[in-house]
Amino acid sequence: MIYFVKSTSIKVFLDTLITKAEEGITMVYGYCRISTRKQSIERQIRNIKNEYPNAVIIEEAYTGTSLNRPEWNKLCKRLKENDTVVFDSVIRMSRNASEGFKLYKELFERQICLVFLKERHIDTQAYKEALKGIVSQTFPSCDDELVNAIMTAVNKFMMNKVEQDIYKAFEQSEKKVDDLRQRTREGIETARLNGRQIGTIKGTTHETKKSKAVKPLIIKYSRDFEGTLTDKDCI
Repeated sequence: MIYFVKSTSIKVFLDTLITKAEEGITMVYGYCRISTRKQSIERQIRNIKNEYPNAVIIEEAYTGTSLNRPEWNKLCKRLKENDTVVFDSVIRMSRNASEGFKLYKELFERQICLVFLKERHIDTQAYKEALKGIVSQTFPSCDDELVNAIMTAVNKFMMNKVEQDIYKAFEQSEKKVDDLRQRTREGIETARLNGRQIGTIKGTTHETKKSKAVKPLIIKYSRDFEGTLTDKDCI
């Protein structure tokens, strides 16, 4: 997004932009996403509520390979200028870095405030503050053409920086998962080398408390054993 403004009004414009974002917030949403319904979403909710107690929590459970995110789609349609969306991490905003950066640009241009608790340097407010700091070095005597060229370059530079940070966050997340899997494999191998039994011994069965309690009843009532009832009647 490129701003075309007079050189004398650059600082006023950016100050107004930041103040508007700070004071004009109408709603704060907390978006929490997990890859499968077997995972717990509570940690994300707790982290967001600790920072934003009044946030409206939006929960989404879907697989990482699916593009279907109904709750997110509904939220995007609902968002208005100066609304805030809080994420536990930037990786919760999308399924990959490319999609994440695209969403970031789209929401930023709609004047939606984005907050990432684990990557605060990527927050849209941090972007605006950095933009303000760079532009404040512009000399008031610059003509409009030069100002527009500077603003174009600054916007491009800052967005490239955000894109790099988003990709880096996804890479770090993937590395953590890979490291955890590697440590798990190494732990299993260490236990095996130390003589510990890993998993069920081949050919053996695992008897649960429920099956242990039901077994005497089946023997007593099933006609296959001591009783007169069919399998259907036993069930």
